Amino acid sequence: MNKYNEWPANHKGDKNPSPKIIALGKRITDVAGHMIGGVTAEDPEYWGLAEIITEEMAEVGLTMKRRVHYTFDQLCEMNKDKVAEKGKEGFQKLLDEMSYIGLLEYDYGYHYDHNGRTAPQSERRYTLPMFVPGSAELFNMEEIPGDVKGNPRLEQHPDVASFFERMTYIPLDGITQMVPPGGAGVGMHVIPVEKAISMENEAIDIEKLSYWLSKYEGKIGVGRCSCRASRKAIGEGVADDDYGWCIGVGDFADYCRETGKGHDITKEEALEILQRAEDNGFVHQITNIDGENKIFGICNCNVNICNALRTSQLFNTPNMSRSAYVAHVDKDKCVACGRCVEYCPAGATRLGQKLCKADGTEVTYPKQLLPDKVKWGKEYYDPDYRDNNRINSHKTGTAPCKTACPAHIAVQGYLKKAAQGEYTEALALIKKQNPFPAVCGRICNRRCEDACTRGTIDEPIAIDAVKRFIAERDLHADTRYVPPIVVPASIHKNGWEEKIAIIGGGPAGLSCAFYLAERGYKPTVFEKNENAGGMLRYGIPSYKLEKDVIEAEIDIMREMGVEIKTGVEVGKDISLDELRAQGYKAFYIAIGCSAGRRPGVPGDDAEGTFTAIDYLKNANCGGADYNGRVVVVGGGNVAIDAARVSARNGASEVTQLCLESEKEMPASDEEVREAGEDGVTIKCGWGPKEVLVTDGKVSGIIFKKCVSVFEEVDGRKKFAPKYDESETITIDCDRVIFAVGQQSVWGDLLKSEDVEFRGPALVADGLTYQVQGAPDLFIGGDVMTGPKFAIDAIAAGHWASESLHRYVQNGHMTIGRNKWEFIELNKDDILVESYDNSSRQSEGFDETLGNKSFKDAHIALTEEQVKIETSRCLGCGATIVDANKCIGCGVCTTKCAFDAITLHRDHPECSTMVTAEDKFKAIIPYELKRAVKIVFAPKTAEEKAAIKAHKEAMQNK
Repeated sequence: MNKYNEWPANHKGDKNPSPKIIALGKRITDVAGHMIGGVTAEDPEYWGLAEIITEEMAEVGLTMKRRVHYTFDQLCEMNKDKVAEKGKEGFQKLLDEMSYIGLLEYDYGYHYDHNGRTAPQSERRYTLPMFVPGSAELFNMEEIPGDVKGNPRLEQHPDVASFFERMTYIPLDGITQMVPPGGAGVGMHVIPVEKAISMENEAIDIEKLSYWLSKYEGKIGVGRCSCRASRKAIGEGVADDDYGWCIGVGDFADYCRETGKGHDITKEEALEILQRAEDNGFVHQITNIDGENKIFGICNCNVNICNALRTSQLFNTPNMSRSAYVAHVDKDKCVACGRCVEYCPAGATRLGQKLCKADGTEVTYPKQLLPDKVKWGKEYYDPDYRDNNRINSHKTGTAPCKTACPAHIAVQGYLKKAAQGEYTEALALIKKQNPFPAVCGRICNRRCEDACTRGTIDEPIAIDAVKRFIAERDLHADTRYVPPIVVPASIHKNGWEEKIAIIGGGPAGLSCAFYLAERGYKPTVFEKNENAGGMLRYGIPSYKLEKDVIEAEIDIMREMGVEIKTGVEVGKDISLDELRAQGYKAFYIAIGCSAGRRPGVPGDDAEGTFTAIDYLKNANCGGADYNGRVVVVGGGNVAIDAARVSARNGASEVTQLCLESEKEMPASDEEVREAGEDGVTIKCGWGPKEVLVTDGKVSGIIFKKCVSVFEEVDGRKKFAPKYDESETITIDCDRVIFAVGQQSVWGDLLKSEDVEFRGPALVADGLTYQVQGAPDLFIGGDVMTGPKFAIDAIAAGHWASESLHRYVQNGHMTIGRNKWEFIELNKDDILVESYDNSSRQSEGFDETLGNKSFKDAHIALTEEQVKIETSRCLGCGATIVDANKCIGCGVCTTKCAFDAITLHRDHPECSTMVTAEDKFKAIIPYELKRAVKIVFAPKTAEEKAAIKAHKEAMQNK
């Protein structure tokens, strides 16, 4: 039984509150109103303490002043009655218990200068700390010896987590706008990534992590992150491991080790933690209540859970915690890859455009309003900052190629890397959003090219062909790119233990497995077929996508730790419950639409009829040779594939008929043209009426004239074909292939699950993909959307991996989640003054193969062609930094592969550090100057625009 079980819980509103605990709460608090008016049982200063301390502890605490050091002998003198009652040994145990809980801190009186610890060890000195940084967070910070994963205190006392959250909000509500740059001894202080300021000559020692680690070398420890732990306890965690991120230094390292809140580490181990933090995009912060000569902690903060970062973000007052540095973008180097935007904790970076508007003026971007000259109130707070900081692009838009791609690949970025001859780096950039670059370089439907700004001048960039060239490296073991594993954890730095099952080895399932593996999981893919790949392998003909290309990219996933079990059908060979019993914590169902549909006309099941799905699978497995007459029904790319495969497999005649007109056909123009080259005859505007059957076998098919395919309902096109039944044609044939739709085959997969279907679709959340009624099930790809393209399934697998990670680590499913929403710039309002006028480069063809071969006849671009083609890119997108929102953490610089974003020491005043006791000496004069500015200082045009925009936003709310 936990030692705290004997203590009461849920003390908010106690009818008979403890006067001693109320008095102690008043002594510790820095909430101005409570210091003057007192603490009640409704206040967290009471119920937070009452949840975990005894009256005896409160009695001892009331003999102490806040943040004043006392030796054991002094405390004995101050608590004579307690010592007389318990004896010195018993009193020592009480102090130890108070220290273990976190109500007290202690140190040994060390002094630290630039050379490290200089004073000899003295006796322990006890302190009654502030609530934050102090007891409110120390209550949440517990390391269990031998089991750093558990935190039983929060399991037994979740109110302690709420206590910490409240004490980081209430004292600062309505105050932060008064705090001068540097924080004035309040809260935490952002310290930049050191390599981002290594070339800054004006940088001072206290702005460098290396300075602090050297200062305290030999006295460095690490413990549980109280923010991560508490947010997780109140249901707002974001799946980071909560242990091993918070570095304690100096006296605090001793305290953490001796009270079981942490353990010692070396300077080198601390540097490893800092590097892992940077890899994950976490922000370095140092404690800021002891002036410039002392810190006691270095935190590595995720803005979605960090109470310290929340302070400046929620109250919209970044000056309070920002570093002296601001990010600047070199537009000439920036390629709008978006990596800085994905990681910026403050939402200071968003994608915009590099090109001027048609009239020659630059696009202007809004800036965050600061409280410097504005009367600040709750109307300027941003309670949804975690979500708002994840907005990817400005409303005026950014590069159309990134916007149009379902996976939002950094097209402009990898084109630039290819132009520089850095092909591995280009491949790495692609794989941030797409683990199948070689596959997509062959079969993508190229929405990026359809949207390309260059297409408004002549022809779009041959993006897909360049991607294929880059991805050729993946087909060879010595040049393939295997991404590094980046785990958002410290104790789990070698990977997570939780087991996740992927059901279906198609592009969605494999992509999900890839990105889970990249996070440190070892997911298992269950595939019912003999080989993984799904429709990539069994639905796409080899002359478009050869099977060794698929296998090469799957091999990379295996190398990353993905296990693929083929020939296993979940729901038939093994059930979900059996997998749960084996320890699987979550499931991603990506079984695709693996069955074709038939049109429901007489004779459509006669011998000699097939669905295109079955026919193509048979062909991809080595069957389907045939020399008779074939009719294919359908107008999409699958129908085209079935027709072309028939032609290449020896059919004497292939005719394809579809409902749509030539302009409406869903198949691409390129596919239609290549089908004609293969000898396929296409007839538009006809729908099947009846399959003619002789002796049980197909002998022909009758079609009726289709006069319209869609009708408009509520402004949307609805599939509702209309026919002229009097006009028909009959085609004699020996085989009919239906490509009129696809469906999922569920079998007994969900037999024991409490789930709901809406039509053929399983009901699931549109953002998280979590299945309604079965929280450990997630779906994605074609099984969720219906048949789409490979790139859509790949994107779905990527986004689902985020959900699965959050779920198995008990994180909140949506807070601070990147929704991957982008807006395309206005291509009708741009000025392109100069550009490379080279013509679009085209891939060659191996003419020796002919149109009966199943070998891919496309010949990749040459290196010279790639240089020419990439030079055609207009580079229309760029990152825009809002200097008012930037907190100077430098995370963006660690993600930019183009040296396009750098930190500059624009605000040296932000490095001013004062002690908490002297905070009003800094706050009062700053607030007086601010008050004068609010009344008398004229507002700039930028500030007026920001105020107007804010008022409009509030009205819209």
